[in-house]
Amino acid sequence: METTLLNGALFAHMVEGGAARLKNNRVIVNELNVFPIPDGDTGDNMFMTIDAGYSAVAGSADEDLAPTANRIASGMLLGARGNSGVILSRIFAGISKGLEGVTTADLATFAKAMERGVKESYSAVQTPVEGTILTVYSDAVRYANERIVPESDFESYFDDFLTELRASLDRTPTLLAVLREAGVVDSGGAGFVYIAEGMQDALRGVTFETNDAPAAQAARVDLNSFTEDSTLEFGFCTEFLLRFQTAKVGSVASFDEKPLIDWLIANGDSVVAFRDGSILKVHIHTMTPEKVLAECHRFGEFLTMKIENMMLQHHETTIRNNYSKKRKPHKAVGVVAVAAGKGIRETFLSIGADAVVDGGQSMNPSAESFLNAFREINADTILVFPNNSNIILTAQQAASLYDDAKIVVLPSHNIAECYAALSLLDTASKDIDSITNDAISIMLSVKEGTVSKASRTTERDGISVREGDYIGFSSGVIYSDSPDPKESALTLANALDADDFGILLLVRGSDAEANEAEEIRTALEKAHPMTEVILLEGGQPIYDYIMILE
Repeated sequence: METTLLNGALFAHMVEGGAARLKNNRVIVNELNVFPIPDGDTGDNMFMTIDAGYSAVAGSADEDLAPTANRIASGMLLGARGNSGVILSRIFAGISKGLEGVTTADLATFAKAMERGVKESYSAVQTPVEGTILTVYSDAVRYANERIVPESDFESYFDDFLTELRASLDRTPTLLAVLREAGVVDSGGAGFVYIAEGMQDALRGVTFETNDAPAAQAARVDLNSFTEDSTLEFGFCTEFLLRFQTAKVGSVASFDEKPLIDWLIANGDSVVAFRDGSILKVHIHTMTPEKVLAECHRFGEFLTMKIENMMLQHHETTIRNNYSKKRKPHKAVGVVAVAAGKGIRETFLSIGADAVVDGGQSMNPSAESFLNAFREINADTILVFPNNSNIILTAQQAASLYDDAKIVVLPSHNIAECYAALSLLDTASKDIDSITNDAISIMLSVKEGTVSKASRTTERDGISVREGDYIGFSSGVIYSDSPDPKESALTLANALDADDFGILLLVRGSDAEANEAEEIRTALEKAHPMTEVILLEGGQPIYDYIMILE
C-alpha cells in the first residue's frame, strides 16, 4: 500500500493505532524509571494523554484533516498528564498548527507539520534537556524529512522516521548521565517509539489488539432507589458538548461565551464550562436540565449529551466525593496545591489552601484537573503549588488555558516546600510579586527527606541498594539503605543535618504501621534533642515516611 495523501479519517486511525500500541506496552515504559522506587508512570501518562486525543474524535473523525488534527490536539491538551504527556500534547499541537486549513496533506506538507511539532514541543519546556523525548522526536523528524524524495510515500516516511527514532532512543544514555547510571533509555522517548509504531501499523492496515484486561463494566443503576413516591433532592448531573452555530450566533470566532457561562453558574451548581474552539463543554448540576438545554440550544447544536438522576444509588458516591463543591466567595488571592494522601490534603486545606488537586509521584494530574480547581476558586489571583517537578509543566499549561484569574505557578518540588510556604503565607498585602517572592524564599529554606521501599537492587550515590530495603533519599540523592526503616530514617536525618532545624515533621504514609511510626519519632527525638519531632498522619502512597525539616 502506497499512501500519498493523508485525510482526517486516516490521521485519526493512526492516532488510534498509536494509543493501542502504547497501551499494550505502557508497563514496559513505566519500568524505565531511573530511581529505585515504584514511581515509573511515564507510560500511563503518555497513554492517557494520547487516548484523550483519540477519544476526542473516536467515531466522528472529520474527513478533512485540519479539523480532525485540531480536535485531537485539543483533547490531548486537556488530558495531558506529567511532563511526558505535556510534551506529547505539544508535539501534536504543533502538528495540528502545521495542518491548519489543510483538507488532505501530501507528504511534504505533513513533513513540515512534523517540524512544527518539534518547535512547539521545545517551546513548552523552559529549559529543554537533550536525551529526552524532545531529542528523540527531533532527531527522527530531521532524519526522515531529509530523506524525502519524489517517490516517497507515508509508509516509507514512517520507516525512516522509526529507524532514527529507535537509534536516537538508544543514544539517550550517552546524553544523560542519570540514564547511563540506571542502565535505561529515556522512558518518554520509548513511549513515543510505541506510538509511532502504532501509527505505522495503521498505515499498513494492521489490526490493533490490546493485551490489557477488559475494562470493568459500569456499576448497574438501581432504578428502585428512586420510586414513584421519591422526592428529587440532588437534581440531575447534566453534561454535554455544544458546538456554536453561525446561524445562531453570527460570527463564531467573535462570539463571547462568558455571558452564557455566567448564566449557567447562576442556574446550577458544580458548573464546569469552558470553550475549545467552536465547542463549549458543560458539566452542571441542576434541578431543571430542560431549562439549561433550552438556553444553550439558542446558541448552537448538541454533539453529545448525558443526563443522570443523582438520586440513583449508582451515582450517590460520585456526588459525595467529586461534585459537592460549590463556587466559593470571592477573594483576592486563592491557593491550589497538589497532594496525595488524605492527611496531607486535610493539612494543606487547614493551613490555607482553597483547593487540593489529587496527585503526586506516579499520580500526575491532568491539565483539566487544575482547570476544575481554578473554576472552584473565585479569586483574582490563584497561586499554584505543583509539589512535584513532573507536574510543574502541566500546571503551567493549565494556567495558559485559564482566563478568569491570574494564575501564578510556584515551582514547588515537594510537599515540604508547600507546607512551609502555606504555613507562613500572608496574602493581606495583595502585592502578588511580594507574596510570591516571599513564598519562594520560604520554600528554599526547608528540606525534605523521604523513606521508601526499594523496588530493585542497584548501586547509586555510593550506596548499595537492595530490593525490599528501605532507602532514605532527598533531592534525588540516596543517603541510606537498610532493611530497618528506623535505621534508614535516622541515617537520613543525620545526612540532612536535622540538628540545624527547629522542627522535624514526620509524615506517615499509607503503608507504614502506626507503632513503627511512633518508634521512629521517638528515636529521632532522642537523636536530635534540640529539634521538635512531630508525627503527622499523611496517608500518602509510595513513600512510607516523609520528613519535613524547617
